[in-house]
Amino acid sequence: MMMAMQNNNTTLEDEELLGLYEVMEALLEDSDWAQAHPQPCTETPWPGVECEITSEDPPIYHITKIHIGPDILFPPCKSSAYLSQSLLKLHYLKTLSIFSCFVSSPVTLPKTIFNSSSSLEHLALQSNPTLHGGLPPSLGDIATLRVLTLSQNNLQGPIPREIGGLVSLQQLDLSYNNLSGQIPREIGDLRSLTILDLSGNNGIQGDIPESLGQLQLLNKMDLSSNKLTGRIPPSLGRVKRLVLLDLSQNSLSGPIPESLSSLELLEYLVIDENPIRAELPLFIGNLRNLKSVSISGCGLIGPIPNSLSSLDNLRALSLDNNSLSGPVPPNLGSLPNLDQLNLSHNNLSGVLQLSCDFIGRLGTRLDVRGNNGLCISYDDDQTNKKKNLSSHLEIPACFNIRHSRSGKPLADDAGIKPSWYNTNNISSSTSSSCLVLKAIQFTLVFNFVLGFLNFLL
Repeated sequence: MMMAMQNNNTTLEDEELLGLYEVMEALLEDSDWAQAHPQPCTETPWPGVECEITSEDPPIYHITKIHIGPDILFPPCKSSAYLSQSLLKLHYLKTLSIFSCFVSSPVTLPKTIFNSSSSLEHLALQSNPTLHGGLPPSLGDIATLRVLTLSQNNLQGPIPREIGGLVSLQQLDLSYNNLSGQIPREIGDLRSLTILDLSGNNGIQGDIPESLGQLQLLNKMDLSSNKLTGRIPPSLGRVKRLVLLDLSQNSLSGPIPESLSSLELLEYLVIDENPIRAELPLFIGNLRNLKSVSISGCGLIGPIPNSLSSLDNLRALSLDNNSLSGPVPPNLGSLPNLDQLNLSHNNLSGVLQLSCDFIGRLGTRLDVRGNNGLCISYDDDQTNKKKNLSSHLEIPACFNIRHSRSGKPLADDAGIKPSWYNTNNISSSTSSSCLVLKAIQFTLVFNFVLGFLNFLL
């Protein structure tokens, strides 16, 4: 049986229309929604429902999209909203997106509404704090699915390995839930994937699977804020289209593999808060598309490579709270786009040879505090200006500095020390005073003896 929807014999099947009404009744705080929208594809549309028309004779409409979110103000979701089994009646539904709807009563993902007969291409259930329970393995049966976004909910348990059956999947976002267990190696079979975001679950643990190196089309990989252990797999160097790599706030150990030097398109590298405890690799300076590098709190040792001065696109560099040593490369101040530089709380030393213009341009976005061996030099032309900078940067002034004709500071034989380290100064001053006193004493004795001899003669 067909229900006529408009004059041109275009129809919507009764079962499909009834299924829509039952789905909306389960979600919306409006008991009259069905009466207000008897022809949701034509005469009485609703902004969250979209339809497509077939080429059949006569043409038939099908419901292809249901969207509920804060961008549609009326009617609101009911406090007892849930996912109706009647979704199974919408055989042509391609997009189901529900944002900030399940906020009061507990809701789970029904195991039966996702199956191989589904036409879903885009499933987004996001920012629903009472959406809990596990991920049903039946999600892996939806062969047509291209986007799966289940972020910012309260989902628990492991990621089912069946998810590796989503051969058409391009985006997988399970971020900010309470998922646990290991990352299934089957995710490496999702060869069409461009976005992988498992961040903010705090319970995902174990090693990063080597199989993730098979995701040749991946642009974004965010595994941050979990409990991942082991080393960063060298296979990630094969993901050559990667633009963002975020592995921060895990328990990954170093060193950072040399294979990442192949990520020539990489723009954002974030590895904060991992016990890397190794040197900063030189190859980072060869990743010329980098815009942001953040490797804070990783126990990095050794010097800051001069090669970082080649990153002309770099906007932010954060290497704070490590054990880096040696000088600050002066050429960092020549990077044309650098707008944030945090090198605080390391073991850096020597003269900070960044220009006054660079220091002034960054202002508080330049942080070099907590490096006890680091100091700033004065010269006659810019003494007052650099005194102000010294106070602003919270590092002391240097002494024992000579300047060459080019104006560059040179260390004397005694080396460079901050102004507060004045032991040698005191010792030198004391020695000079003793020599002067001895000279005076010798002169007085000599004059007395000479006068006594003259008296006798």
